[in-house]
Amino acid sequence: MAHKKAGGSTALGRESWSQRLGVKLSDGSKAKPGQIIIRQRGTKYHPGKHVKMGGDNTLFALKEGVVTFTQKTLLKFNGKRILSTIVNVV
Repeated sequence: MAHKKAGGSTALGRESWSQRLGVKLSDGSKAKPGQIIIRQRGTKYHPGKHVKMGGDNTLFALKEGVVTFTQKTLLKFNGKRILSTIVNVV
């Protein structure tokens, strides 16, 4: 005979909260200093003029201005050239 109780259900451990990632300020919108432009995992978007990257790869504005997205070919460490999106505040 089994000497273990049947495993009951639990309310914990089933689901996690969404991380709310993505573009917060689109192209042409006004940004204030410190305002988050993009929340991301990894570097899908790269910082440009007056934009800085936080520790969790979040891009935020350093100065007040208008957000612009541009395309640029970047040379990666393995020698490949990849078209990347650069975020600027002008």
